[in-house]
Amino acid sequence: MAKEKLKLVNGFGLSRERFAVLFSVMLVAAAGNTAMQSLLPAIGRDLGVADIWVAIAFSLSAVLWVVTAPYWAHRADRRGRRALMRLGLYGFIISMLICGAALAAGLQGGLGPMAVFVIFMLGRTIYGAFGSASPPAVQAYVAARTEGQQRTSGLAAIASSFGLGTIIGPAIAPLFIFEPLGLSAPLFAFAAIGVLVLAALALRLPDDTPRAEARGPIVSYPSIGGGGASVREEAGTPAKLAWRDPRVLPWHVIGAVGGHGHAALLGVIGFLVIDRLNLPLDHAQQWIAIVLIAGAAASLLAQWWLIPQLGLEPRQLVVWGCVLAAGGLAMTGFSQGIYGITMGFALASLGFGFFRPGFTSGASLAVAPHEQNAVAGMVTSVNGVAFIAAPALGVALYTVAIPLPFLATAALMLGLAAWTGLAFRPARLEE
Repeated sequence: MAKEKLKLVNGFGLSRERFAVLFSVMLVAAAGNTAMQSLLPAIGRDLGVADIWVAIAFSLSAVLWVVTAPYWAHRADRRGRRALMRLGLYGFIISMLICGAALAAGLQGGLGPMAVFVIFMLGRTIYGAFGSASPPAVQAYVAARTEGQQRTSGLAAIASSFGLGTIIGPAIAPLFIFEPLGLSAPLFAFAAIGVLVLAALALRLPDDTPRAEARGPIVSYPSIGGGGASVREEAGTPAKLAWRDPRVLPWHVIGAVGGHGHAALLGVIGFLVIDRLNLPLDHAQQWIAIVLIAGAAASLLAQWWLIPQLGLEPRQLVVWGCVLAAGGLAMTGFSQGIYGITMGFALASLGFGFFRPGFTSGASLAVAPHEQNAVAGMVTSVNGVAFIAAPALGVALYTVAIPLPFLATAALMLGLAAWTGLAFRPARLEE
């Protein structure tokens, strides 16, 4: 009866109000982190910090994100998904306040560059440890209420919050720059927005304390390589999903490889704009925001319109996403002006806009309903793996030759497209 009372929105089983709350939880973190990412290249160079340390600053939080995401997903079985979303927002808010305070002190000369980045990395550590609780909780919440193509569309719509966040974050960050905080002021503004989202979550999303599922029959769930696995859904039995489970292992590989390509691109794009345009840092910051906005708009085009219209299955989304991303990466690396950089980055972002929903929905559809919390934690962890080394590696290649990280990543994405298309072609799936 409860499901019958839900007013469906966008073709999947969530009320408009609940979808808006879930979307906002993901949106605020994406906007805040992307705004920070757009500001850090200019802040780092203003403080006299080497480019590689700007990239490494995000690596520690990524390590903790990878380690803690599966733990929080498992805790959702007992604490409920809303409670985990709330915890993730606490981590985001506290992290933004600490990072903002450290950067403000550094920009005003109150702290040296080394002290600034030590405190900054502490703030990022808090985000990595606790902010990782929200994404698997949101994904599991959606997956538990959808099936089949509805789940692909639902997860794609939720994933588009990242794309929208990467538009909103860089777009509105300059509006929050004011004295005496300067470039650090937007971090405090996004912390305040996080508080508003936290209030909406507490007041408008119903509690979802887990209930034991009734004992059911044995059900088979297909894996990406054909065949499947038979499981019995039993009351009170927590999902135990192994990382090497053949249903999800190929999706982990796909997500990790493609995620490294995306993380490397995001790690170097700001430096590319600064160096190609050779403008003062405050002027270059505006162009960095424009490039990121163009990429985010392309990603939203894929997730909000093209994916629902084309009705592609997860494997097809991955293949086409990788090919488009490779083309955009090559174009970005060879571009000498802002027009080419913007168009290339937008094309690459369009590709990643296909790739990420394909990876996420593919992993979710491969497992049983009672395993959704577990697979959501794994997906979140795989997404975090890419940000441990890829940004720093991308910057290291960038210091050797500016086009090198873009061309290397393009080759990586083409290889992933070929492997996915050949290894998991429909003829093999039918065997």
